[in-house]
Amino acid sequence: MAIIQFNRRQGKAAAAAASSARTSSSPLNHWKRKAKDRKHEILRLREELKLLQDGARGEEMEPPVTSCRCHFFDGCGDLPGQPGSNGEEHWIDEVLRRRFLRLDFNSEDEMQQLSMSIDFLVELSDDIFAKREAGLPFATFSHQAVDFILASLKNILSSERENELIEEIINGLVTRLMKRMCTVPENAGPSDSGSLGLSDPQLSIQYLFRRLGKEEFIGQRIILAVSQKLSTISERLLLVDPFDDAFPDMHSNIFIMIQLIEFLISDYIKDWLFCENFDKRLFEECVRSILKARMDLQVLENMNGLYVVYIERVIGRLAREVAPAAHQGKLDQGLFSKLLC
Repeated sequence: MAIIQFNRRQGKAAAAAASSARTSSSPLNHWKRKAKDRKHEILRLREELKLLQDGARGEEMEPPVTSCRCHFFDGCGDLPGQPGSNGEEHWIDEVLRRRFLRLDFNSEDEMQQLSMSIDFLVELSDDIFAKREAGLPFATFSHQAVDFILASLKNILSSERENELIEEIINGLVTRLMKRMCTVPENAGPSDSGSLGLSDPQLSIQYLFRRLGKEEFIGQRIILAVSQKLSTISERLLLVDPFDDAFPDMHSNIFIMIQLIEFLISDYIKDWLFCENFDKRLFEECVRSILKARMDLQVLENMNGLYVVYIERVIGRLAREVAPAAHQGKLDQGLFSKLLC
């Protein structure tokens, strides 16, 4: 009887301890969720702050950087199927570079890693504008940054979490890089793009967009932002004096943006259409935005007829690429018919 009574007391004590643990873990989980939400809010605010403070960069030190030959930019400026295209070493922000290279790739906090990789890529872009050239270290480090951005984004999207924050971060990346792509470095001479007067840094940023666009989540947002920017610049050109110093730059920016849309359509549109998580609504918004850009450029036909010729070629390419998907119901038929007009 004593043994039975002892076992009963032990059972009651264990049940009381388990109940106490459950009640104590509930507030703990609550504060863990609060901390996680606060962390994501800080990330969101940081993205907004970066957009507000974008462009303010200080003079950095110039430590030497060594790297092997990187083929990341081979084929820059070529359409698929066309033949491909060495620069001197230059400095980058050493502190940021080392922080990036020391990232713990097995960490659970991929959101913060993604944001940090984006900052690193934007810093690299600022650097080539300061040096007015893209050398081997830029190719090597930007290659690492782009690969890590794509890998982190793929993992985050597969977990189907924080989609709103991810969209905000990617839109911020597109906005920041586009600002740089449409900026002509001071005292920059024309590059191999001939009469367009584009600089090597501009073409390098365009190529970064092209490589990032491999991921449908980024690529569609690039096309949407660039086509909207085309419409904005077209409206501004109507009011700009042709003898204004900004006029040639705006002219060059129109062509580099149309070219970027053409590259993304040629490189990836077929793959995007058959992605498991293909965003049909966003794609149709992109198509409408491209069609609006064509209408806005048609107003400038008397100023430069090449605008319309180029955008018509891009729309023709888009119509050919999406035709099979349109017949399968992946694109609104009314919208597809407008591409054929």
